[in-house]
Amino acid sequence: MSHHHHHAHGQDEAFWDQMWSQRPRRREEPHEFLAESAAALIPGAALDVGCGEGTDALWLATRGWTVTAVDVSKVALDRARSADRAQRVTWIHANPNSWRPPLDAYDLVVAQFLHVPPGERPSFFDALARAIRLGGTLLFSAHAPPGSGITVDRPAIADLYFSADEVVRALPGCWEVVIAGEQARVAHTHDGPRQDRDTVVNARRIG
Repeated sequence: MSHHHHHAHGQDEAFWDQMWSQRPRRREEPHEFLAESAAALIPGAALDVGCGEGTDALWLATRGWTVTAVDVSKVALDRARSADRAQRVTWIHANPNSWRPPLDAYDLVVAQFLHVPPGERPSFFDALARAIRLGGTLLFSAHAPPGSGITVDRPAIADLYFSADEVVRALPGCWEVVIAGEQARVAHTHDGPRQDRDTVVNARRIG
């Protein structure tokens, strides 16, 4: 398995607690797409939906963001809290698929590698988008739909895979789409490096 795990499996908290407890160590580096995209932004209030062990949330906090982070797994959040020695982040235990953020509350909303069933996606994307203030940014990444050039083993669960168009279509109001497409990534596995592809969206709310 790569270190990119799908941070919500329907309502199944037990599944995620078990998965996280089997992980030998926390990921130390933030996801590349987040790090590259957020580097250009002025820090403000940020929300990380499906934060897992909190690596990305803590990375944002050390760069001046006021971060709220949500995950379904108590095991993952316990690891996140223990890594958050300065208590910079507000950690919330909730299912990201059903939890709804406040409106117009954040300058940045991040959601990475979430598993959202197709029927729940429109309302999920809509809620994330409505949590973003005017001028704020949505950063979304997921496993790209299966296609050529992917050599990493992936779960055969159709629900896991999104296209960028599906995200962009669901955004309410006016958005400047900075990036929407697929990005190649090297996944470091037990068998060495493998090729993977991610769906990535970087969109700014302009109306």
